[in-house]
Amino acid sequence: MTATKRPIGPDWGDVQFFLAVAEAGGIGQAAQRMGVNHSTVLRRIAQLEDQLGSRLFDRLPSGYALTAGGNALAEHLKGLTEQVESAQRRLDGRDPAIEGPIRVTSSDIVVEGLLMPLLARFLRRHPAVQIQLLMNYGFAELTTQEADVAVRGANRAPAKLVAHRVGHIETVLCASKDYLARSGKNTPLGEHRWVAVDESLSFTMFESWFKKHVREDRVVARIDSLVGVADAVASGLGVGMLPRPLVDARPHLVQLGPPEPVLDKPVWVLMHPDVQRTARVRALFEFLKDSLTLDDRLAHP
Repeated sequence: MTATKRPIGPDWGDVQFFLAVAEAGGIGQAAQRMGVNHSTVLRRIAQLEDQLGSRLFDRLPSGYALTAGGNALAEHLKGLTEQVESAQRRLDGRDPAIEGPIRVTSSDIVVEGLLMPLLARFLRRHPAVQIQLLMNYGFAELTTQEADVAVRGANRAPAKLVAHRVGHIETVLCASKDYLARSGKNTPLGEHRWVAVDESLSFTMFESWFKKHVREDRVVARIDSLVGVADAVASGLGVGMLPRPLVDARPHLVQLGPPEPVLDKPVWVLMHPDVQRTARVRALFEFLKDSLTLDDRLAHP
């Protein structure tokens, strides 16, 4: 059997997370800066420490503090992030001026669960850009060139668009802690009070799953937005099947079982081919593609 070779040298992505913690002074601040959750930062730091064979932070009651080795590494890498981002800006579209409006379209699920912190990071990197965000569930704006970039959950991407699959959203059964305190975790699935997505949205896979597992008389609310369903479940109305990014964003929710594979939804970053040579559009497309491909809020095959 051939042994698996370890990568030569540390992963640049892990180094970026190390620098974010070192500069921000804490895991929470670094997670906010990088647009990810705490567990992603901790995992990337652990990977870097494993690659280097050295502990970089002391875990103290008051937070994380650089070790002597971590401090030496931070000093050695000081200014590297700015140099890399400067080089990236020069390469993006071969145009040094990343500025002007970019029209982005996405669903409320993706915007709240994934996109907002990433757009904030992009705008910090390119402060002369203005984002116009259109929230809905279709591809129409992109195919008709009413938008430049889309981030969508879909089983497949339209052939006429430039598309990159970045992972998939898992869907899990969950409820609020307050609801479970009243009803109990061991209540049979069919006996729970349920919050469901409204049939008007034509989420076929959700509807098929519900008809198979839930009696209509157990549904206490239907809402024409999965973000609205998440808010209702978090408020204690009942249990619900929710995209994991919406669950992760609501600390009062408790996951009641493993993901339901039949409800997995691939996520795509897309743009219209007519705008792919526009520097600012290409810069955002590449940024979202790279960021979401590494994002722990998505599942990756």
